Amino acid sequence: MAVAEDKAKRIAEAHKLAKDSPKEAEAIYKDILSKGPGSTDAAVKDYEAALMGLGELYRDHKQVNELAELVQTTRSVLSSFAKAKTAKLVRQLLDFFTTIPNTLDTQISVTKSCIEWAISERRGFLRQNLETRLVSLYMQKQSYYDALTLINNLLKELKRLDDKLVLVEVQLLESRVYHALGNLPKGRAALTSARTSAASVYTPPLLQAGLDMQSGMLHAEDQDFNTAFSYFIEAMEGYHSQDEAQKATSALQYMLLCKIMLNLGDDVNQLMTSKQAIKYAGKNLDAMKAVARAHTNRSLEEYERALSDYRYQLGSDRFIANHLRRLYDAMLEQNLIKVIEPFSRVEIDHIAKMVGLDTQQVERKLSQMILDKVIIGVLDQGAGCLIIFDEAERDQGYDAALETIEKLNNVVDVLYANQVSMLE
Repeated sequence: MAVAEDKAKRIAEAHKLAKDSPKEAEAIYKDILSKGPGSTDAAVKDYEAALMGLGELYRDHKQVNELAELVQTTRSVLSSFAKAKTAKLVRQLLDFFTTIPNTLDTQISVTKSCIEWAISERRGFLRQNLETRLVSLYMQKQSYYDALTLINNLLKELKRLDDKLVLVEVQLLESRVYHALGNLPKGRAALTSARTSAASVYTPPLLQAGLDMQSGMLHAEDQDFNTAFSYFIEAMEGYHSQDEAQKATSALQYMLLCKIMLNLGDDVNQLMTSKQAIKYAGKNLDAMKAVARAHTNRSLEEYERALSDYRYQLGSDRFIANHLRRLYDAMLEQNLIKVIEPFSRVEIDHIAKMVGLDTQQVERKLSQMILDKVIIGVLDQGAGCLIIFDEAERDQGYDAALETIEKLNNVVDVLYANQVSMLE
């Protein structure tokens, strides 16, 4: 009993020293861990506390290599624990990496090593959990084909075992991978499968929020921003209830994006003054507000300034970046059509000055608009001019002639068929 109390006091002392004297705290934790977990429940709890304390110490001081070594060296001891407890402790140790920047490659390496260990120890549940984590890491690295290979193997196994909860998680990851690859039909199919699996099992709030978030993103890709907005509300509330501030902020950004794409500037201002927006206020929401203001003002110059001022906030999220690019193209088209409307022939330099953009950029966009038949005209690059034609009305005589030819063709086919049957 005295030994257990001594260990507990030393762990408490190490917790206090962790911030100001990390070396001393590390020495205490290592000393306790070196003696093993012992046989009593109290000794095992002390061992767990020391292990988590040392992991937190390495995380807080960004000691990545030491944390990786800790995961690998303690696995042999964790083999003697109950399977559920081992899985929980390994997951917690791996979670410490997530808050340390630039550790993606290390996380992948350590997770792969843990998967091999789980296979050797025949711990199937832990292996599946670690492989699901590895899929998420591959997605962050944009190694989508590696992620899909792993997903396909997991899905076969999980369907056979009928493990619905992990199946939902993997199917959701599959939807995200296909979405990232631009294969929207397969992304929707995977999400439908995930929702079907989720209907027959209790889905934790975080996983449910993830399903709602993905549903909103896929509806937004179909330009159905009203439905997308309703899903993002559900996702934001789910993340908010679980204190997932970063994900809740992303959901709120997507809500604002939907209102911008629907050209509802007043709704953007209302959202910005809501309780949630005040709680998650910061540069991410300021960036969306700046974009909304530029879009309401129909100012390309203001829009580009917002993209430049909030380069990281608007560019780091691929979903937002893609939609803002489309919004910019739509705004540029509208501005160009407005500028060239009074002219039948106009210099490209003049158009560029009117919209406040580079001449080459305007020329490229005009070429695209001509090819898409938004403008009926040609670019005279020698003279540096855009020549706009009056849109001629379709001659109805052509349609009548084509219809007559088609009917004559049918008559010839019938006569030919009759002739062949008579010869036979």
